[in-house]
Amino acid sequence: MSFDSPWGQPQSHHRSASVSDDIDFEIKGQELQFVEIELDPGESAVAEAGALVWKDGSISMTTVFGDGSGGANEGFMGKLLGAGKRLVTGESLFTTVFTHQGQGKARVAFASPTPGAILPIRLADYGGRLICQKDSFLAAARGVSIGVHFQKRVMTGLFGGEGFIMQKLEGDGWVFVQMGGTVVERELAAGEEIHVDTGCIAAFTPSVDFDLITAGGVKSIFFGGEGLFFARLRGPGKVWIQSLPFSRLAGRMMAAAMGSGQNRGEGSVLGGLGDIIGGNR
Repeated sequence: MSFDSPWGQPQSHHRSASVSDDIDFEIKGQELQFVEIELDPGESAVAEAGALVWKDGSISMTTVFGDGSGGANEGFMGKLLGAGKRLVTGESLFTTVFTHQGQGKARVAFASPTPGAILPIRLADYGGRLICQKDSFLAAARGVSIGVHFQKRVMTGLFGGEGFIMQKLEGDGWVFVQMGGTVVERELAAGEEIHVDTGCIAAFTPSVDFDLITAGGVKSIFFGGEGLFFARLRGPGKVWIQSLPFSRLAGRMMAAAMGSGQNRGEGSVLGGLGDIIGGNR
């Protein structure tokens, strides 16, 4: 098994001369990152609404319905279906297409809204498909499709929480996904499995099997603070794990704002009673 954490340093990519539609980019910053994309004349990048930091004057902006992957020939029903998929995963109905209309090189930059890392992933390197947590899409080369991935098992659907409805990114170009905290990459061999908090799953390749298992015995379920279930990820395939999912960060901020302090048993089924026992109230 390999264990790697390559996302702590800013990254960049420069196109191969033999690949004409390969965008250049550079990821800058550490905890609060942004990605700077370089476009040739006529090239476009698609980004989540509100993600723009800055752009060169020769780059035009167009708001489109859905993810814009169908191009100008896509009919109204196709655009409506694409927008509906985005709505299910918690995204806006619209995305923004940035196209370089001038000469030479031009740049546009997009930022992640939360502390963490921006992962640059070339979908062609993973069979053209990647399964990510919802709300993870930040930007991509034009042509990447953003769909919905539902977990098929009944137990996973009922109790999977954040892991039940996920994003499905398809295409062969570069996509930039935003993850919370520190991100580590695990390469799982065939039959090898790891157990992960459902909120800490950042992304995985389609060959990875996703299921749920109970979080220990009765005492662990009631007092362990980890919730009822863990996600079981079984190889072969690649998995990306995030240390600080946005839901956990938001929960801690809400607890602090309400004066209840750190919620050490945020996953406990005891709820308010657990807060009293744990000294949070």
